[in-house]
Amino acid sequence: LKDFPLRRVSRLHGCLSEQDVLEVCDDYDRERNEYFFDRHSEAFGFIMLYVRHGHLRFVPHMCELSFYNEMIYWGLEGSHLDYCCQRRLDDRMSETCTYYAAEEPNGGREGKGRRPPGAEGGKWLERMRRTFEEPTSSVAAQVLATVSILFVIVSMVVLCASTLPEWRAPENRSMEEQSRYTAESVREPSGIIEAICIGWFTAECIVRFIVSKNKCEFVRRPLNIIDLLAITPYYISVLMTVFTGENSQLQRAGVTLRVLRMMRIFWVIKLARHFIGLQTLGLTLKRCYREMVMLLVFICVAMAIFSALSQLLENGLDLGTKNKDYASIPAACWWVIISMTTVGYGDMCPITVPGRILGGICVVSGIVLLALPITFIYHSFVQCYHELKFRSARYSRSLSAEFLN
Repeated sequence: LKDFPLRRVSRLHGCLSEQDVLEVCDDYDRERNEYFFDRHSEAFGFIMLYVRHGHLRFVPHMCELSFYNEMIYWGLEGSHLDYCCQRRLDDRMSETCTYYAAEEPNGGREGKGRRPPGAEGGKWLERMRRTFEEPTSSVAAQVLATVSILFVIVSMVVLCASTLPEWRAPENRSMEEQSRYTAESVREPSGIIEAICIGWFTAECIVRFIVSKNKCEFVRRPLNIIDLLAITPYYISVLMTVFTGENSQLQRAGVTLRVLRMMRIFWVIKLARHFIGLQTLGLTLKRCYREMVMLLVFICVAMAIFSALSQLLENGLDLGTKNKDYASIPAACWWVIISMTTVGYGDMCPITVPGRILGGICVVSGIVLLALPITFIYHSFVQCYHELKFRSARYSRSLSAEFLN
């Protein structure tokens, strides 16, 4: 027992009384001199195989975390597992830690029976906050999310339709006609629909700002910044239309107004509040920025090498066949990018034999370099998807309880 690799069993060697024994195990039979441990018997069988043969693996059809709890109870660690099982345990623990992190903000239940002053108001604000932030938290939140999605779809349809030739103002109209058209465009059906959509988005953003816990954190969130970028151009364009009465100012403001109106395309990103797929994409990009930077570094290094070599082989050497498309290294960088990404527009291509050999190497190396960080990004994407899906399912359970009530 003294040299036994299981620390809990080894502690029995130093027990001097029955009370000490009962602190180590669950029961003790003095007559038969047997010790009883209320643990998983099959898991202990696999642990005994490790004691005898030196290999510790998971029990088939048993949760990795449950077996890990058995290991901790007997005094083993994750490093005692075989390498393949260590990887399974690490993946499982990373997913579990993500789930706990998602559940932590609402996990505190201290003082559940006590209601401090202002608890009713805080409860109402929390309900409003969840209604606007979590589309699956209640029936009202789902209705609000559906209405918001409809407004986004309508605004996108109006934006796309406004670029049709029948909807656009003729380019050759005079300055006075343009001024009159700009002033009257707000009163047209498309302008009215746009104003209603902007009014809804503005009211939604203001209410969410009022009920938020931390105002500074609310302003720093990416989705809220996108909302601000989508709403602000409309008010800027209206103010510019009002204050640019002179023809010269209107002429300078024409391009600015078109750019500001086209920024309404950011409204599409508002759908990320209501769809797990877009949220997963954003969260994956946020957590995999190191891998993305590594990918960009790979591309930049390869682009510098292949662009210099292609410019030298196609235009720098006096081989009698100079390719004007590769007149400079920056021009060759475009060919390297479309070749490494296997897009291949065909607008420029090597014509010399060495250049074509270099092009083949460039394409193959691009496939390899782009594939290297994909595994890490894919793993993070799956983990983020399960995290957001778990969070959505948790709020759906509260929604089901609301239906039952």
